[in-house]
Amino acid sequence: MTRGGRVKERDAPERRCIATGESQPKAGLIRFVAGPGGRIVPDLAQKLPGRGIWVSADRAALDTAVKKRLFARAAKQSVDVPETLTEDVTRQLAARVVELIALSRKAGRAVAGYEKVKSWLDKGEAAILIQAADGSGRGKSKLSSPPGKGTYIGVLTAQELGLAFGREHVIHAALAAGRLTERVVEEAARLSGLRKTIGDDTPGKGTKTI
Repeated sequence: MTRGGRVKERDAPERRCIATGESQPKAGLIRFVAGPGGRIVPDLAQKLPGRGIWVSADRAALDTAVKKRLFARAAKQSVDVPETLTEDVTRQLAARVVELIALSRKAGRAVAGYEKVKSWLDKGEAAILIQAADGSGRGKSKLSSPPGKGTYIGVLTAQELGLAFGREHVIHAALAAGRLTERVVEEAARLSGLRKTIGDDTPGKGTKTI
């Protein structure tokens, strides 16, 4: 059981955050490695060679790790930490979420536009409702996310969401169930921990924002 009283998920690999000192499943952390010359680089796919340095996907935790020079302590060597590390990671995570949604679209597992999204929601074909963080709160409130926890994503801008669908901007989108959608949800959850609220992030009725 974790410090917060939550029962640990079995078989979920855990790592310790260098900023908070708490252990949690890898899905909720960001892995870093010391690259050539000791430069700290994010390893969002968690595949780069080298000793992994883990930080919670949380802006405060990452800022703390940078300001208190915790990367050097964890790496046990002198390291070069970019001053823009938090923003760099946030930008890369956003691009990762956009790319995954684009893959879902190409696979026929994602739609965009109010009418198409509403149709999917009405027919029960949508597993996840996605709405632009900077979209109109009034317009977004007309759609409700599917039942359940974590069925709403509201962390991307209209421009970012538009990139996933080959458009200038998109306010409403939906994803069908599947492994690719699970990956979108996981990455969006990490992004939400790093990104401050953009504009009005009012979700659909009765939703939990990611």
